[in-house]
Amino acid sequence: MSQIIITQTKSSIKRLQSQKRTLEALGLRGIGKEVTHEATPSILGMVDKVKHLVSVTEA
Repeated sequence: MSQIIITQTKSSIKRLQSQKRTLEALGLRGIGKEVTHEATPSILGMVDKVKHLVSVTEA
């Protein structure tokens, strides 16, 4: 599987609780933070749920 780098670009303030929990589950804790994950279907589904708050690049 390929690696993806997920960067939080927008704040989680005033977002739905499920979106906040998804960001936490991805390991993101604030604007500008980056994490690297395998591009599995579960991770890609989580990214799709908060796509308006993050940016994704291939590693």
